[in-house]
Amino acid sequence: MDPPPRPRVLRLALLLLLLASPAALAWKKDEFRNCNQTPFCKRARTRAPHSLDAPLSLVAGSLAVSPEGSLTAELSHPSRPRPLLLRLSALPPHALRLQIDEDYSANTPPSRRFHVPDVLLPDVDSRALHLSKPKTVAGVSTVALSSDLDVVVKHDPFELTVRRAGSGDPVLSFNSQGLFDFEPLQELKPEGETWEEQFRSHTDTRPRGPQSITFDVSFYGADFVYGLPEHGSTSLALRPTRGPGVEESEPYRLFNLDVFEYLHESPFGLYGSIPFMIAPGWDGAASTENGRIDTLWMAEAGVVDAFFFVGSEPKDVIKQYISVTGTPSMPQQFAVAYHQCRWNYRDEEDVAGVDAGFDEHDIPYDVLWLDIEHTDGKRYFTWDRSTFPNPEEMQRKIADKGRKMVTIVDPHMKRDSGYHIHEEATAKGYYVKDASGKDYDGWCWPGSSSYPDMLNPEIRDWWADKFSYQNYKGSTPTLYIWNDMNEPSVFNGPEVTMPRDAIHIGDVEHRELHNAYGYYFHMATSDGLLKRGEGKDRPFVLSRAFFAGSQRYGAVWTGDNTADWDHLKSSIPMVLTLGLTGMTFSGADVGGFFGNPEPDLLVRWYQVGAFYPFFRGHAHHDTKRREPWLFGERRTALMREAIHMRYSLLPYYYTLFQEASVTGVPVMRPLWLEFPDDKETYNNGEAFMVGPSILAQGIYEEGQKSVLVYLPGTELWYDLRNGSPYKGSVSHKLQVSEDSIPSFQRSGTIVPRKDRFRRSSTQMVNDPYTLVIALNSSGSAEGELYVDDGKSYDYQQGAFIHRRFVFADNKLTSINIAPDSLGKKVYSTECVIERIIVLGLSSGAKKAIIEPGNQEVEIDLGPISLRSGSKSVVPTVRRPNVRVVDDWTIRIA
Repeated sequence: MDPPPRPRVLRLALLLLLLASPAALAWKKDEFRNCNQTPFCKRARTRAPHSLDAPLSLVAGSLAVSPEGSLTAELSHPSRPRPLLLRLSALPPHALRLQIDEDYSANTPPSRRFHVPDVLLPDVDSRALHLSKPKTVAGVSTVALSSDLDVVVKHDPFELTVRRAGSGDPVLSFNSQGLFDFEPLQELKPEGETWEEQFRSHTDTRPRGPQSITFDVSFYGADFVYGLPEHGSTSLALRPTRGPGVEESEPYRLFNLDVFEYLHESPFGLYGSIPFMIAPGWDGAASTENGRIDTLWMAEAGVVDAFFFVGSEPKDVIKQYISVTGTPSMPQQFAVAYHQCRWNYRDEEDVAGVDAGFDEHDIPYDVLWLDIEHTDGKRYFTWDRSTFPNPEEMQRKIADKGRKMVTIVDPHMKRDSGYHIHEEATAKGYYVKDASGKDYDGWCWPGSSSYPDMLNPEIRDWWADKFSYQNYKGSTPTLYIWNDMNEPSVFNGPEVTMPRDAIHIGDVEHRELHNAYGYYFHMATSDGLLKRGEGKDRPFVLSRAFFAGSQRYGAVWTGDNTADWDHLKSSIPMVLTLGLTGMTFSGADVGGFFGNPEPDLLVRWYQVGAFYPFFRGHAHHDTKRREPWLFGERRTALMREAIHMRYSLLPYYYTLFQEASVTGVPVMRPLWLEFPDDKETYNNGEAFMVGPSILAQGIYEEGQKSVLVYLPGTELWYDLRNGSPYKGSVSHKLQVSEDSIPSFQRSGTIVPRKDRFRRSSTQMVNDPYTLVIALNSSGSAEGELYVDDGKSYDYQQGAFIHRRFVFADNKLTSINIAPDSLGKKVYSTECVIERIIVLGLSSGAKKAIIEPGNQEVEIDLGPISLRSGSKSVVPTVRRPNVRVVDDWTIRIA
């Protein structure tokens, strides 16, 4: 038998709540701390590997396998007030979990370190494997992680390495640079020592003293690393921030912040934080210096809770990450379509006018959004009755066309004695406290504001109840929610956020959970919509802040971007990175939030944005109106065409979202996720895949005349617009057209579409399908189609259709791949396939035979798209009218 594939792709996920590696902006930098202004960061970053001023070397002792099967050890040094406890556990197939905390049994400090609750799936511990007893030789202990991987623990000084069992080649290591430091909690402040820290006019009391953690992780056999959202960048691969031949910069910062007009190119932290890194590796390179990337991780507080995932393909690694943080939620069908937003649509008349404008210009859309001005004085769950006197009627008129609405609900509650939410939160003691124990009072959109303590499950339940129709007056079943400012943003706080010494339930300091606050807020809001719908209606909640696991609760976007070409370009690496770290339902504000996009930029942004998983146009209230029909007839036609393209591909997108909800593999993917053996793809942040079948390349420069597009793989690619073939493994210099951006279908794939244009996706439910088959060099192709009711959870009990289409030997076969064991509910549809386009088919074919029934249908040349002016250039099986729910075969005669 053949040997098993050698694990090649590595990913490191560090579930720490505060990886505060500060970065500074070139402008407004006074509002934010840089590394030199942050003592723990400055200390950690000035140490050299294995230097005399490195942290005291720890020694691993008392190694043993616990009754539950974990490897435990004690890490000690004579100067420490208490040892550290290490725990190693394994999860199938190739995952290692490393946990390190202080041993509080020896002497107990006034407080203990915080462990993040409700982020990992609740069954993670129960899925751990039972490790074998380690073999110890000459101060080195080895234990098998799997059949082809070992974990090696060096005792003195402590070092941990994952290596290949056969060759002994290292895969990754922890503390191989000797930089691991774990500042102990102190019982009392030493006399004469100052724990307070000053930043601008703010004082962080730091009553528990220094408690930072630093450690190094090395990836072997790797040339690139990816991940660590969220930061602006035009590069998909993370750039080194220091080292030989590198201009030193601020480290990548993971600290949720409300950054006004963020830079498109900066390691500075933005609205969300996922401490998660992936490094594709290469066989044979593991032992070379050139194939190693060293990383340094710094946290202000918390514990070490790190997962190391190893897999033979990138998708294997993503699936392992998702197995501990949860799969992305399955969205409703409408949420995958186009959204129209602005801060703010002024009143009900404005809403009606925008809604009618889309119909008048034959542009579909599904969701109209209302920003903060729709409320009564920034009191959430209310309406400004002077501008929105009849919110239920307004929503019903929108819903009559199959459309939905979204309103904004932020975490800052206006401190107003007449506001029922504030009165109740105050009376119940539900607000986050300041360092003195009083309700924290910060400044945000309403003015003086307080913030519910979302760490507390009781408060999350209370918050969820606020979305009932009884509590949220004026809401209807077609109204969904947008969570903004949930980093949390505090205009007069240090770094525009909540002070680190604010207090949550259990005497937990805000510094210990800051990056997870928005996660808990997103969770509570999603649970509220779930309660509102009695568990039958899938929630839609868009959140600006996020953390590992946020994918379980809805969508995110890249925040307050700017209307310029650089921000358009950086949106691709940003969305791709979010997808790699679980957040597949993401996108950027089309057109840019700040500023007025020139018309050509806006057109290009629609053409790129139509491929984002989350597709929304949005703008600041100071910008000019920019609905798609306001820029002249020609540009309106171009934006209409981009949106129509998205709507035609909705069956494909919905099928990809279903895949993501099961496996975590993102909808929008880096090229290397589909072509992991092609090194040419590894630093390409301008092109991207949508699923396994479609590749698109954005146009990111004004007046650009040509673009170089690399098409990976050895097979042909077919132009989405005209079916023209292009060779793989070649960079093609293509002339740029204003009509579209370069986009291609991969040979060997089948893409389902719906080509009839409607006002909204809801009105497309009963429309027929088109299948676009792109044959490879073997004359074969395959693809999938997933269909359910688009709104409920009935699919969890078997109410869905899942078909695999296989073309081989001149036959197209539809195969049911839905499992039989999910439940007794059934979903059915009368939808048929009305066109089958076959790219790469010999033009001599004239007939096809449908079985069962021996029915003959014609094949002739037809348009690849039903849009106006399309030429008949591709072989098309016309009106086979086979039902998508049935088994059938169509044979090319």
